[in-house]
Amino acid sequence: MREPISDADRDAVRRLHAEGKSRNDIARTIGRSGSTVTKIARSLDLSFERGPEVVAATEARRVDLAARRQQLAEALHEDAERLRAQLWEPCTVGAFGGRDNIWSEQALDRPTFSDQRQILAATSIAVDKSLRLAPAEGGEGADDVRSMLGTLGSVLAEAFADDEGADDGG
Repeated sequence: MREPISDADRDAVRRLHAEGKSRNDIARTIGRSGSTVTKIARSLDLSFERGPEVVAATEARRVDLAARRQQLAEALHEDAERLRAQLWEPCTVGAFGGRDNIWSEQALDRPTFSDQRQILAATSIAVDKSLRLAPAEGGEGADDVRSMLGTLGSVLAEAFADDEGADDGG
């Protein structure tokens, strides 16, 4: 049989509620169920609704995530710039080969055509992802620019996928 609600229970709920304790914290403290604490709180015209606190916390989290998305978008743009710079930089390629499987290296004036396509695909992906995280600010023609960049990214990715196994052309 359930123990009747006592004045001590009511006083404890009133005091702990005033201290800002949650319903479940109060229930654990006084050794009662959460529903009993809710019943007592209603009889005392107390509420455990934390609407304003939840709204404020949710907004703070949203702002924090927006700032983090912006930072990530900026880092992706920097990655895209570093990748783009590799397109025309001298590089060294190496491979094991020959009957004895010996490592050999060759210095090139620029990456191979295949490597350039991979660099462009990675650059396009970085730009596309950064724009999804932090869309370009408006202005006249901004939607056209976003559409063009998206199309460019798709075309580069498709071209890369189509010729992934092809020989180097240059």
